[in-house]
Amino acid sequence: MELLTQIALASDAVQLALVGAVCWALAIFCLIMDRLREKRRSPERLEQVGFMPWTSLFVALAIIGGGCLAMSLPVVLGSL
Repeated sequence: MELLTQIALASDAVQLALVGAVCWALAIFCLIMDRLREKRRSPERLEQVGFMPWTSLFVALAIIGGGCLAMSLPVVLGSL
């Protein structure tokens, strides 16, 4: 509970940096899942594939995360 309080009381730039880091972590997860889907054993068996746009999710999360981190960078670096 104390961690949530610290995050809630942090500056807007720190919160934006945390959102950017979470987006990048999710983007890495999407990248891994996309690689696993590409390397499945039998690509002709369509019932195993499912539909999840991992590549689109990766790109969207990477762009959003990069933008959040870029906007928070001057303030976060200035406080170090």
